[in-house]
Amino acid sequence: MEVMERKHPLPWLNMIVSEPFYLSHFLLLFSYFVVRSSAAHVLSPDTLSRLLRWEIQATLAISVYAVVKMTKEESWEVFFADTLFYAKGLLVGVALIMDYHLAFCYIVVILVLFVSTQQPVYHGLGNAVQLTPLQLETLLTEGNKSKFWLVEFRALCSPTCIRSSRVFPELSVTYSNKNFSFGIVDLGLFPNAAEKFGISLGVGMGQLPTYILFDNAVEVARFPEVVDFEAKASHSSVTKRHLCRHFELDRRLVEYLHGYKISGHRSDAVCLCVLKMVRN
Repeated sequence: MEVMERKHPLPWLNMIVSEPFYLSHFLLLFSYFVVRSSAAHVLSPDTLSRLLRWEIQATLAISVYAVVKMTKEESWEVFFADTLFYAKGLLVGVALIMDYHLAFCYIVVILVLFVSTQQPVYHGLGNAVQLTPLQLETLLTEGNKSKFWLVEFRALCSPTCIRSSRVFPELSVTYSNKNFSFGIVDLGLFPNAAEKFGISLGVGMGQLPTYILFDNAVEVARFPEVVDFEAKASHSSVTKRHLCRHFELDRRLVEYLHGYKISGHRSDAVCLCVLKMVRN
C-alpha cells in the first residue's frame, strides 16, 4: 500500500489562505453552514429531520473517503483534488434536500471555480534540474558525469501534471547520484520540442507527463509507453512506486552503491543502511 508522506500541516494551512484555488473551495464549503443556519428557521420539521440524516451520511462518507485516500495516495495534490471533488458532489446533493434553487446555485459556483481557478503546482525541484530543450540536448550530446538522465516532460496547464508534480522531485531526492541525474522540461513553455522527443500534445495533453530515461544520450525506456503508430499512450496513474518499478530505480541505485563500495569508498553496512532507507 502506498502511503502519503506526512508533513507538518502549517504549510498547507498557509496555502489554503494564500492560494485562490484552496481559499475559494474552503469558502464554498464553509458557506453551507451559513445557509444551513438560515434555513433552519424556514424549513419544516420533516425536512429538517431528513436533512440531518443526509448530513450525517455525507459527513461519514467524506470522512471514510478522506481516510482511504490518505492511506493510498502519495501526493497531497491528488488527495486534495479528489477529496474536494467528492465533497462538492455531496454538497450539491445535500443542498438539493433544502431547495433545488440552492443546489443549482452551488452547481453554477462550482463551474465558475472550475473555469477561473487552477490547483497550484508543487514548486519544489528536489535534486532535479529545470532544463530547456536546448540544455537537455546539449547534456545528452556533449555528455557529462552522469551516464543516466531521467527526464520528466510536463506542462503545468495539464491537471494530470499538477496532480503528479510532487512525485518526480521526491524521487530525485532519493535516487539521484553521480551516475543518475533527473531533469524537468516544461513543454508548456517549449511545445515545439515535443515532436523531437516523440511526445504528442493532442487534445487534453493525454501523454503528459511523459518520463524518458536516457543512457548515454540513447532513450532506453519511457512512461507512458507508445502503444500504436499514432502515438497514443496508455497512461496509468503516476506514483513513485510505479516509476521506480518501470525504470528499475532500486536496481540502478543498488548497482551504483555496489560499484561505489568496490571502489573502496563505502562499506557493506553503509550500503545496507541506505537500501533500507530507500525501501522505507
